[in-house]
This record gives sequence, C-alpha cells and structure tokens, in this order.
Amino acid sequence: MGRADARRARQGSARRARTKDKKSGIRRFFTWKKLLGAFLGVCLLGILGFIGLYLYVDIPKGNNEAKLQSNVYKYANGKVMARTGLRNRENVPLNRIPKDVQRTFVAAENKNFFHDSGVDLMGTMRGIFNTVMGHGKQGGSTITQQYVKNYYLSQEQTVSRKLQEIVISLKVDNKFGKDDILAGYINTSYYGRGAYGIQAAAQAYYGVDVEKLTVSQGAYLASLLQAPSQYDWAIATPAGQKRVQERWAYTLDNMVEMKWLSPEDRRKQTFKKPNDPKPPPGVSGQTNYLVEQAKQELFAQGVDEKQFAAGGWTVTLGIDKNKQQALEKAVKRKLLADLDPKKRKVDADAQLGATSVDPKTGRIVAMYGGEGPPKHYRNNATRTDYQAASTFKPLILASAMENNAVTQDRVPITPNTIYDGRNRRPVVGGTIPFAPPNEDEQPYGKISVQTATNNSVNAVFAQMGADVGLENVKRTAVSLGMDDRMDVKPAMTLGTMGASPLQMAGAYATLDNHGKKVTPTLVTRASHSVNGVDTKVPLKNPIGEQVLSRQTADTVTSVLTGVVNDGTASDAVKNTAYKAAGKTGTSDDDKSAWFVGYTPKLVTAVGMFGESPQGGRQVTLKNAGGDGRVNGGGYPARVWADYTEAALNGNTAADFDLDTNMGAAIPPTPTPTPSHTPSSSPSPSKTPSGSPSPTPTKPSGPPSPTNSGRPSPPVPSGSGSPDGGVDGGGGAGGDGNPTGGTGDETGGNKADSLPGFN
Repeated sequence: MGRADARRARQGSARRARTKDKKSGIRRFFTWKKLLGAFLGVCLLGILGFIGLYLYVDIPKGNNEAKLQSNVYKYANGKVMARTGLRNRENVPLNRIPKDVQRTFVAAENKNFFHDSGVDLMGTMRGIFNTVMGHGKQGGSTITQQYVKNYYLSQEQTVSRKLQEIVISLKVDNKFGKDDILAGYINTSYYGRGAYGIQAAAQAYYGVDVEKLTVSQGAYLASLLQAPSQYDWAIATPAGQKRVQERWAYTLDNMVEMKWLSPEDRRKQTFKKPNDPKPPPGVSGQTNYLVEQAKQELFAQGVDEKQFAAGGWTVTLGIDKNKQQALEKAVKRKLLADLDPKKRKVDADAQLGATSVDPKTGRIVAMYGGEGPPKHYRNNATRTDYQAASTFKPLILASAMENNAVTQDRVPITPNTIYDGRNRRPVVGGTIPFAPPNEDEQPYGKISVQTATNNSVNAVFAQMGADVGLENVKRTAVSLGMDDRMDVKPAMTLGTMGASPLQMAGAYATLDNHGKKVTPTLVTRASHSVNGVDTKVPLKNPIGEQVLSRQTADTVTSVLTGVVNDGTASDAVKNTAYKAAGKTGTSDDDKSAWFVGYTPKLVTAVGMFGESPQGGRQVTLKNAGGDGRVNGGGYPARVWADYTEAALNGNTAADFDLDTNMGAAIPPTPTPTPSHTPSSSPSPSKTPSGSPSPTPTKPSGPPSPTNSGRPSPPVPSGSGSPDGGVDGGGGAGGDGNPTGGTGDETGGNKADSLPGFN
C-alpha cells in the first residue's frame, strides 16, 4: 500500500469514528430508561394536576330556576309569532316512582350504576378527544355524570366543562347515596314535549301520574332521553320510530340480564304508542307546525335540545306573514270548503300539506301542515310516507339530459325525442320485466317527450328511466334533495318513492334557480342570550353548489310550462296572469295527489294525502269533496293557483330567464310546408318543441296497431324512438289533456303486480 492509499485509509477511519461518536451522542438522549422516565413524569404531573383540580373545584349550587327564559319565535318582518318555554317540571321523591320503572333508566343508560364510582373515565376521555377533534357529542357518561351536567353545569361541549364534570361527579358520588343521585337524574332529565322530570313526562306522554307508569312505559321514557325529539312517537320519522322501539327492547333485555325482570315477564311486554302531544299554550294551528319544524332545523345544525329547552333563544323564521295567511286561506277556499265528513265519510280522510319557497334565497316563506293540533298532529308539509307519483318524472328528464343519455336507438334524449307511448308497452333494455299502464289505460302512438310530460305518459318515462340508467336517475334525484333511501327498481320511474312537499319544493326550486342547489330552510337567524350576552348561531346557507347545468335546469323548466298551458294542470292554472311551470302527480288508488309548480319568483309544492283518522293508514281519496277521481290537476292545482295569485300580489310581470332552445316555453319558428311528402323523401325542416301538435282524441273503438288509436304528432327531424320510430316534420309541442282524464297515475302497485316484476 502506497502512502496515498494509507492516507485515505486513515481519513476513512476518522470519518467512521466521528459518525459513531455522533450516534452515541444522540443515543445518550433517547435511551429507553429516559423515555420511560419522561412518560412517568408526564403521568405524575397529570395526576398532581388532577388532584389539584379536585381540591380546587367544589360542588356548585344547582341551576337557578329563576333565571329561566322563554324562547321567542319571529316572522321575517321581526314581529313575534310565538313564545314558548319555561320549564314544565314537578319533582317527585324516589318512593313515588315504581321500582321497575326506576330500573328501566339504569338499564337504558348505565347498567353498572349501583357499583361504579360515578365516572366512566374511558368514555369521558373519548368524549374529550372527540370534542378536541371537532367530532361533536360522543363518548359515554354515567348516570351520575349526566345528573351533574343537568343540575350543576351547562350543556356546552368543551374540554374544561368535561373536566369539571369528572371532578364534580366523583365528589357527588362520594357525598350522596345512589338513590339520591338516581332520583336527581330522573327528575332533572329532559324528555321532550317541554317536560322536565318523570312526572311531567308521564303526564305528557301517557296522561297518568308517575305512580301508574308500567315497566313498558318506563322503558319508553328512559329510551327518550337519548334523543327526545327524534324518538317522540308523534313526530318521529319511520326511522326514528324504529330506533326508539329497538332501544325500548334493548332496555328491557338489559333488565333481564340484570335479573330485574324475568324472561316470562319480558315476553309479556308490548310496545304501546304514547298519547298525541298537546300544543303549548298559545301555540296552535300552523304556528305549532312552524315552531316544531324550526326546532328540528336547529337541532339538525348542532343546537343542543336540552340547552334550547332551557330558554333564552330568539329564532327568526323566513315566514312572510302575508303569504302564510294567503296559503291558509287558499286551502280553506279551494279544499276545506268542499269537504263535508258528515255527508261523505272519505272527506274526513283528506289531508293537505304545502311548502312555498323563494328560489333565490332558499327561504321557506309559507308552510301549511294540516288543521293543527288537536285535530292533526303530524306536519303534512314534512311527512315523507306518501308516493311522489308523477312529480318525479321531470327529474328523470333532468337526469337524461345531465348524463347525455340516449335512447335504445342511440338518439340523444331531449324534449323533442320521440318515444312509443303505447299502454303497457314492455320496457326495452331493463334488467327486470316492466310494462306499466298509462293513466286510465290510455293508448298513445309515437309522441315527443314534451307531449309525454304534458300528459304524464307512464310508458315513455318507464322507458326513459331504463335508457338513462336507474342508478343515474337516483343520483340526480338525491342531488336535488330527495331521500337517498329510495329503491332502485323500474317502478321508481313512476314516483313510487316517498317524498314530502318540503323535499319536492326544494327539487323544483333548484330547477327554478337554474340548477343551483336549493335546500328549503325555515330559520333565518337564531341567537342565545346568556347573562345579557347574545350569541348568534352560525346557520348553513340554503343555496348550495351547482348540481345541474343551467341548460338542463332551464330546459326542464321550459318543458314544464307545457304541463301548465296544455297538459294535466291546464284546467286549474292555464289562465293565470303570470308565467308558470309545474307538474301534477297522482299515486295508485288516488292515495296521494300533487301539484308542484313555480313562477320565476316563487316555488310551491302542494300534496294531498288520504289518511284514515283511525290509525293513520293510507286510504284512497276517491270522491273526496264529491269530485270523483282526485288527481293532481284538481284540488292541489287549485290551491296552488289561488295561493300563488295572492302571494305574488300583482307582481306578475316576471318571465323565466331560460338558457335553452328547447321545450314548450320556446316560441315556434315558422317553417315552409312541403307541397308533398312521399314516403321516400327526406324529412322536412325541424320545428322547435313549442309548436303545438294536434290534440289527440280518445278512439271510439279498439286502437289500431299502427297508432294505438291516437294520431301521432309530427316528429322533429333527427329524433327517433327506442324501437325505431318514424321520422317526420313539424313540432313536438304539448298536446291538450286526453279526454280520458286530466290527472295522471303512477300505476305503482299495478306495475308491481305485473307478471315477472319484482
């Protein structure tokens, strides 16, 4: 090895030595002993800090009932609509509460209550972590902790409040007996319906004093504490009713596990629905519906139910008092005045709900929920248990255009596209056999989408749904605000899913708002006053993102003007002084009837529902008001037109600002008429869809195979049908009402019974 090689070897050894020394220096700071020592040091500091907190924090005095306030609800103009609140409570000693009922609360909330230290440290730490991470109210609490929160602290969700809760709970558990804590918990908890404590709850839900509660009733009241408004049977959604029944069963099963209830007695327990609620004093009729819906909106946006019930809130609604009164008067004039339950039994089954929305702001300006408590407790404007029927069809067209869908013949779907409207025509391209009937089994020939919309032809939209793809249709509907739990099956094209006037108003308001999402919202402002300091609650913007292209939304609006001018709603709405668009709907057996319509400034959904006063079953509306068939073009459209006329208050000059060249709202362009049209000649020039086509008449005899008994309207050039329809000239404008009826029918149940359909 030369001197150069030796020098390089010495330099390499020096570098390796320096690296080794550097690593040794780092390891000196991070040995396992030092890491363990640091961890134990942190734990010791935490323990010492908690001991200091325990010594520092005392059990405070109970909440000062004298500071309780009412909640104030205001109209959009600032005038007071209602005042509610001030706690309804009567404390009762534990010995007045049946032993089995006491145990339902322990079984539901904290099985180990009689043996724990008053704190669930793991659950509370989980709650603190979720609070810090912004995940909301999560984590477990013992009965002692919940009592402390109810009686000694506030309902706010902060880390400092949770730490206080732990310390005070340990001290309360050490100072008081378990029976005292249980009595305090049962007497301070909020049960909904303005009821604090079990005595008020027993009266509110079952109309009895606490001594007469059964174990089954106790299990229901104990189950309520988890979510009072969601689990109140009278106002709960079907999903909420299912969940509270599951929690009721869970509570009783836990009692068996704890040997507080024998398996034999458990099997004897049946779930009994609680009584209907009584409205608070001074809050009745439509005001009751508005107050309850405002509360539900606030709770959905994170306001704590118990904190809200304690009072001090000022809630401003978007309700325009004049429009609200106009809606109520329209229902009385155009529906209730015709109903006579003494003369016709079916008239007692007629219910109506409506929601009116400003499409530019998303604010609900008027709402009708029914005749109000005590006649009717459920808000018809928000109920989702009746079929949307043919009001769903425009959403299929919107989905077709938004997804650039084509027919089976690869023709783009537009208002001009020609479909086969034959009655019970089998759908081509679907995965399940489906051949729905048209309204009154009405036959049609080759008709445009515009004409099919005007006359609500089931055969056309059933085929269109298959062409678009049912999953795509659902995706569009959900983006417009409809429930994502709808079943994806062929019958959905006929509107067999449940929907509320509130949801349908939102979907059509999005069309009116050129495709920008509208979520109808009742509350415009909410603030909470504590010690003279107002805290404003941040609320979501009712106007969201663009969910449909403007051209799609405006084209559907253009098409829906044809329903008003030449279709199923024309009798009630056509001769109004304002521009309007809309769609009727009538479900199978006339159990629901709809008209959802809009002007450039106002969107209103009106639904009429057949509901038996005994048990709330869905029943037919046939002959309600002595009007024979009940359909969307009847009472719902009449109420809509009467209300809209008054609500616009003479401001009727506005026109739809549409970015489209298709649909009934587009003026027809004159085209030259060819002197002769031999079968081999090319099609004449295309005419826009607004051009009227001949009004079909019902045939006197059996339909011919070529035109199904109706003259086929002219076909725009370049259009086609799913099964190779003819091409021809002329417009695809809306036909008038078929002589077979002005309404439309989903045929949902009929379609379900077709051979091979499931």
